[in-house]
Amino acid sequence: MTEKELREIKRRFRQDKNNILSIKGCLVNSQKVIVTHIDQPMASCSVEEGNKLLGIMKKTLSGSLGTNLLDLEFTAQQVMDGAENKLLRDLRDSRLKDQAALDAFYQKVIDSVHFEESFAILLAFDTYDVFQYSADGQKQEDSSSVFNYFVCCVCPVKPLNSGLYFREHDSSFRDLDAHAILGAPELGFMFPAFDGRTANIYNTLYYTKDISDIHTEFIQNIFNVELPMAPAEQTGRFKTCLAETLVEECDFDTVRSVHSQISEMVQEHKEAKEEEPLRLTKSKLKTVLQYCGVDEVKVESFGQRFTSNFGEDAELPPKSIVNVNKFEVATPNVTIKVDPEHTDLVSTQIINGVKYILIRANDGVEVNGMNIEIK
Repeated sequence: MTEKELREIKRRFRQDKNNILSIKGCLVNSQKVIVTHIDQPMASCSVEEGNKLLGIMKKTLSGSLGTNLLDLEFTAQQVMDGAENKLLRDLRDSRLKDQAALDAFYQKVIDSVHFEESFAILLAFDTYDVFQYSADGQKQEDSSSVFNYFVCCVCPVKPLNSGLYFREHDSSFRDLDAHAILGAPELGFMFPAFDGRTANIYNTLYYTKDISDIHTEFIQNIFNVELPMAPAEQTGRFKTCLAETLVEECDFDTVRSVHSQISEMVQEHKEAKEEEPLRLTKSKLKTVLQYCGVDEVKVESFGQRFTSNFGEDAELPPKSIVNVNKFEVATPNVTIKVDPEHTDLVSTQIINGVKYILIRANDGVEVNGMNIEIK
């Protein structure tokens, strides 16, 4: 899926923009026992309640492609006769009305996740009339296709302590018994994927809240596909590749230059308004290193390490390489946060045999919120 396609689906998660009739699911306690089944009609919700429910489901489509949102692909054989893909198709084709399929799915999810508290499994089915557009951007009313899909999310249910609440109609405080509150999704997915603005049953868009934990057991049990590398692991491996390649040349100026070059690539891609997300290949990263002045031998060495860690044809999202909105210099005792647009204000130097981080500061220097003079 592209960023544009993702935004198109996300816009549907408002009460006046979708055909979601109800939220299905179940509530599971900490002993992994289903406490109750859920079938909440959207028509019975107030506008505020409905938008909050849809907001929870929409979070399953939040984050960035390649980091929080991972594209998982089924093989052709799995689509033909795989139990995992068939169960997902049964859920979609029945519009979440096949109770046997729902029960089987609930149990697979329960067996695949681990929470210390209670949690909820929620599903929403939607039918989207996908209109096509002419070259001049006008909607073609007679050229719609139908995209049937469902979104699933797994949310922790956290206890809400008892206390007092203010009752406006009689201006008094009253006791509020302990309740539970639905938390944001920890993981979830959309099936099928919306590729080329049409259904792709060979792919699902998978969501993880924590990029360091992609919930491998869930992916294996629900989809049985090749496990993707967690974004946090991609970051760690890239840093190791770069450090082992540069060795003594892994200095401040080189690392700053790599950050700057990738940030520029991200900005140029954004300004070009490309539909496909930016991906960094081995070839592109080698070009970055060459531009940063790394000698050719080390550039080739980096390429070999990249292949060993990620594969010959790997494509990494920029966010797995650098955080373009953050530039940080840290020692065991001091951390310096720098505006990425002003990294030129920072340098390193050895003075009388002692290593220093230098910050150019002409004016506007504060210590604990107080303006100071540098003498």
